[in-house]
Amino acid sequence: MSDNSAGSTAAERGLKGADETFASFEERDVGFVRRAQAFLHRFPTSIPFIVLLIGIVIFSIAAPGKFLAPFNFSLILQQVTIIAILGVAQTLIILTAGIDLSVGAIMILASVVMGRTAVVYGVPVEIAFPLGLICGLACGLVNGIIVTMLRLPPFIVTLGTWSIFGALNVWYSRSETIRSQDMQEAAPFLQWTGTIIKPYDFFSKTLGLDWVFLKGWVLTYGSIVMLLVALAVWYILNKTAFGRHVYATGDDPDAARLAGINTNRTLIGVYALAGFICAIAAWVLIGRIGGVSPQAGQTANLDSITAVVIGGTSLFGGRGSIIGTLVGALIVGVFRNGLALSGLELLWQDFAVGVLIIVAVTIDQWIRKLSA
Repeated sequence: MSDNSAGSTAAERGLKGADETFASFEERDVGFVRRAQAFLHRFPTSIPFIVLLIGIVIFSIAAPGKFLAPFNFSLILQQVTIIAILGVAQTLIILTAGIDLSVGAIMILASVVMGRTAVVYGVPVEIAFPLGLICGLACGLVNGIIVTMLRLPPFIVTLGTWSIFGALNVWYSRSETIRSQDMQEAAPFLQWTGTIIKPYDFFSKTLGLDWVFLKGWVLTYGSIVMLLVALAVWYILNKTAFGRHVYATGDDPDAARLAGINTNRTLIGVYALAGFICAIAAWVLIGRIGGVSPQAGQTANLDSITAVVIGGTSLFGGRGSIIGTLVGALIVGVFRNGLALSGLELLWQDFAVGVLIIVAVTIDQWIRKLSA
């Protein structure tokens, strides 16, 4: 009997040791995956940065001497300026687990209000410009009120207001464009964001600094406005109570309400701020094209969503950053520009951007599954 007991005890010890061995192996495996997930969750811009660097390396090899030229990088920055500003507005909405399909329509409507009020109706630009900003703010406010008060999905609400704002755009503009010459005569301030800056000349003449690496770079004040908008919204999201409320509302609105956060007021503020940013994008758009066109920015809605998603912001809300959106806009610009310089047709540029969107959403869902 004692021999059987001893054998059973030894067997149990052996099984226990084996279980501990397997358990420790499983913990090590899960620990690595968890650490990777935690890193990506904590630094959502890490993957976009890696993709951007890979793209730069690939296209510098595919188009040597062209892609890395300072003027080409300047061109990319100018091309993504408007998308990046709209992307900042879209980031605010998506952080709250919503989506705004009307950002492009708000931008065009605000540009028409600014330009047509100043040029056609002769209103001083000191009044016309604020009217355009108020127009964007009001459009965003309408979106926020409908979403919160009627409890409707943001997708449906902004799909409807996209049509409404588009109709108002056609009505107020009468489908007429405003030429650059007319804008220059009546309201040159509205074209200010398109003014060219040469950093090398600025630093050499103003400060006496001979920074050779700046030769060939050409920027516009619109790009400076983009950076200032991004910096301001980054500060709001990361350094203010309102920013923390935005993340909390997007992550878990019920928990946010239990914590004492007025989620309705937060959402209304987010949509209003997004509309105001779209109006700033309208100002930059006027500087970019020199005039006002009610047909401009047809793909602005999808382009802004693309920049946000590729930049690592979760479509389910609660996770993302402004820096990631800027990087996402740069990725789109780099890939489109690099593929064009490589001699590929436009359809392959759209193909590449589509692949990037699917990969970005797939990675986001993978991170969320591990979090759950």
